[in-house]
Amino acid sequence: MIIGILKEPTGENRVSLLPEQCAQLIKQQVQIQVESGAGAKASASDESYAAVGVTILSRNQVLQAADIVLSIQLLTESDITLCKPNAIVLGVYQPLYHFQQMQVWAGKGISTFSLDMIPRTTRAQSMDVLSSQANIAGYKAVLLAANIYPRYFPMFMTAAGSIAPAKVLILGAGVAGLQAIATARRLGAVVEVFDTRPAVKDEVMSLGAKFIEVEGAADASAAGGYAVEQSAEYQQKQKDRIAAAIAKADIVITTAQIPGKKAPILITAAMIEQMRNGSIIIDLAAATGGNTEVTKNNDTIVYAGVQVVGNSQLAAAMPSDASKLYGKNVFNFLQLIIDKTGQLNLNFEDDLVKGTCITYDGQIIHERVAALLA
Repeated sequence: MIIGILKEPTGENRVSLLPEQCAQLIKQQVQIQVESGAGAKASASDESYAAVGVTILSRNQVLQAADIVLSIQLLTESDITLCKPNAIVLGVYQPLYHFQQMQVWAGKGISTFSLDMIPRTTRAQSMDVLSSQANIAGYKAVLLAANIYPRYFPMFMTAAGSIAPAKVLILGAGVAGLQAIATARRLGAVVEVFDTRPAVKDEVMSLGAKFIEVEGAADASAAGGYAVEQSAEYQQKQKDRIAAAIAKADIVITTAQIPGKKAPILITAAMIEQMRNGSIIIDLAAATGGNTEVTKNNDTIVYAGVQVVGNSQLAAAMPSDASKLYGKNVFNFLQLIIDKTGQLNLNFEDDLVKGTCITYDGQIIHERVAALLA
């Protein structure tokens, strides 16, 4: 069994496995090849991989030899062409959003496992890449906002006068949102939080933030930590409450996404126009359209004096720890599909294996992805 680790495209600084995780797999009689330079931005040199027994090769050589190809981001068409027949690719591919790409991969005979689709159960926690990476994104979102915000976060009382604390509004109290709350509070900000799930109120308040309640939300308990679509009546109530909170906020961090659909618009242009000049919006849902009407993915714009930062890849801004956590998630998942002798063992009776597999044997086998194509 050969596992190949690819260098990620520009802008993605993480790597699928660090040398210490490779060493554990090599002990299981797995051969590992890594594209030269794959771990450089995550502080993992080619020499550190070679020291634990990993072979350093070119991209083409890795693709042609690997039985399992590890790449966080989508592979290119030329990459797929070079893969071995029946090769497995493993990463974070957002198949509900890139379902047409999945169809192409199925036609090429590629077996695809997308870790962002793993069922979010207790047993899957050690493999939950969404949670491990969202934690980092929430942390970095606040630090990014603090870095570009032209005022202090905490309250200061000085001989020259008093500085009021920054007012931070966080939309969505999932893993990213909760970490953003904790980080903003540590920096001394006053934090308000909106979420459609009343069940998160206690968690929000335990971190020292105020929870904004809107009655009549649809049940999101089975959505795996994501937002769900709401009724028109609820959306209007939500819009009114958010508008009132945004008008007072200095910094807004948005995290709401719906699997397989465009991110919900929570902030209109008119709301942004009510914000104070110099305010900041960090939109973590930018890759799927964004939570504001003006968000541009991987770009920062200034609208009505407000900086709107569209960035869904903040975890990549802290690549060493992000790779460590992501690699541990990957390592744990590989234990489900590789036996003790280092051979492939796909057990589709396992709900985690089945739930994560998108394409196999030339077919789309994930029901939700297949339904989108139908």
